[in-house]
Amino acid sequence: MAIEHRGDRTEFDSPLRQDVEWQFTDLTWPADIPPGTFVTVEWHERKGEAIIRTTPLEEPLRVDGVEYWHEYDPKVVTRDSRPDKSNRGAVLHTVRKLGRVFDDGSAVLTEELLAKRSGLGRGQKGAFLLKNAIDQLIREGFLTRVTGSVDSAGHPSYPPADGQATADMVFYAPMVEPIPTESHRNEHWVTGFIRKLPRGSQPTQKQLDLYHQASQFQDIGPLKPGYTFVQKHHRNS
Repeated sequence: MAIEHRGDRTEFDSPLRQDVEWQFTDLTWPADIPPGTFVTVEWHERKGEAIIRTTPLEEPLRVDGVEYWHEYDPKVVTRDSRPDKSNRGAVLHTVRKLGRVFDDGSAVLTEELLAKRSGLGRGQKGAFLLKNAIDQLIREGFLTRVTGSVDSAGHPSYPPADGQATADMVFYAPMVEPIPTESHRNEHWVTGFIRKLPRGSQPTQKQLDLYHQASQFQDIGPLKPGYTFVQKHHRNS
């Protein structure tokens, strides 16, 4: 078995075992391959060797603070989140883990289920902590409140499906940004950027005003229908 990654080649023994499907075991992945990274596997019959390769991105990206230098699956990245130990982190983790995840990595979850499974407690105190955490995530551009629907089994849909009961939901969109030339390890300023909104939503007047102000000083591109502007803010990695 060999892993070819970033120009390096690492060889090691990896037994092939069958557990429902055939699997290579005892793999030692490079530390800089985060969860969700795509790999290709080639089998060389003459050598009896499998080669695993990563594929570099044309432009490396930071997804919710995690750097991706190689092609990745947005849905897996959303599911395999590692939240910080805060109320904000607990809410974001619940939406990403329990919500319905779409191909671009966005996710939707009913506010009712979020309140039950976020782990912030019940009653007035729990509702207060949940509201503050959601409001913070909305300010940061991670969440948007939307109206969706649920089927008889409780599965969420967004936009609302015909014939289903409507429900208040939160819509998560991953924070995807280019990796700057100089990347700080612990904290950094996130420059203003344009973010896609849930289908049918439009930016608020406040976001439109912020966009027009920022566009005078930086080239951020046009604000197309269905998109909003998230202002510059400070974020710990």
